[in-house]
Amino acid sequence: MTVKEMAEQLGLKVAAGEDGCDREISTVYICDLLSFAMSKAPGDCAWITVMNNVNVVAVASLADVSCVILCEGATPDEQAAQKANGTGIPILLSGLPAFEIGQRIAAKISG
Repeated sequence: MTVKEMAEQLGLKVAAGEDGCDREISTVYICDLLSFAMSKAPGDCAWITVMNNVNVVAVASLADVSCVILCEGATPDEQAAQKANGTGIPILLSGLPAFEIGQRIAAKISG
């Protein structure tokens, strides 16, 4: 499933990085600690977090994640949105708790 397909099926808003929405998602990773995400987030995952600053985009790029999903109604700050647009890392928005959006994505991925 691509980032774009997931966003459409789950009603997620693309806040930034729309150019990267054709990437495939293979799994879900939920974490709010940047150092953990940098070393443990699997490539091609949908990374769910409430962290909304430019450092999240940098870590997402290093970890080669497919997208970042800001949950619980979080929105990216201006620097994060600009960096995401520049790097093509999609930032999606959800009002749901991390666990719930993670379950929904996992169900879509596993078919």
